[in-house]
Amino acid sequence: MNMEAFVLGCGGMMPLPYRHLTSVLLRREGELFLFDGGEGTQVSLRRLNLKWKKINAIFVSHTHADHVTGLPGIMMLSSQVDRTEPLYIYGPPKIAEYIETSRKVLDMFINYPVVVKEITAPCVVHGGEGFYIRAFPLAHTKTCVGYTLEELDRPGEFSPEKAKALKVPMGPLWGKLQKGESVTASDGKTVTPDQVLGPSRSGRKFSYVTDTLYKPSIADEVRGSDLLICEGMFEEALIDQAREKKHMTAKQAATIARDAGVKRMAMIHYSPRYTDRELSVLLDEARTIFPAAELTKDRMHFDIPYVE
Repeated sequence: MNMEAFVLGCGGMMPLPYRHLTSVLLRREGELFLFDGGEGTQVSLRRLNLKWKKINAIFVSHTHADHVTGLPGIMMLSSQVDRTEPLYIYGPPKIAEYIETSRKVLDMFINYPVVVKEITAPCVVHGGEGFYIRAFPLAHTKTCVGYTLEELDRPGEFSPEKAKALKVPMGPLWGKLQKGESVTASDGKTVTPDQVLGPSRSGRKFSYVTDTLYKPSIADEVRGSDLLICEGMFEEALIDQAREKKHMTAKQAATIARDAGVKRMAMIHYSPRYTDRELSVLLDEARTIFPAAELTKDRMHFDIPYVE
């Protein structure tokens, strides 16, 4: 089952000619989940040739303009296709007012259900077969949340040798055992999944954190992530400005990644004061704490494989 993340915009505060505002699309076996939708989100979706019209749900961190101004266009253009599935939009207080006001002021024609749910973190906000998406509180100038998508543990590896020894014929019965169902062997005995499966295997975890003061508790929320997309807005010399604006430095993002034991951490939501070349300052500082730190760029792709 594939899972991959696409960075649609990595900038903060204001768009630049080479940097759209913050947005990340997560694709999990055909399902599409959008985390924030800043200005330029549609452009990146089109350039990546993603089937954005089939986005299942949108998860908004907070209602500052650089995280939501791309949403009305996505909603309107989704009406240009034969969409019947509902679009779920989750976010903290004010997201429902923003969506409703946008629909009225722009006189939107929406021919599919839009379900907006305001959330109070921490809580599970969305779920599906084998996974759930959870929100947790952050500390910004207005109510802001981070998100994790976590998969449930997978069944252990199937042993054909054990199945044959227990007289379970190859075919549909093997498939049932792998799905966790008991079957009747050719000798009439019941064979249970634990007799032919190894230890359960962990699922994957994706985490998204932006626009917050540094809080050690964030590491607990994102612990063990296969991919953490995390704000790294300022260099350490501007830590006072970061605190005043309630943002994080690259070193603070790296500290969270280290303390949480994540496999990969890529920074996002850069201050527009930095050109692409100057972002190396943030990367160098982050790598003093978390050597595997990365910089995101617009339209960057991350594969999130299973770790066996």
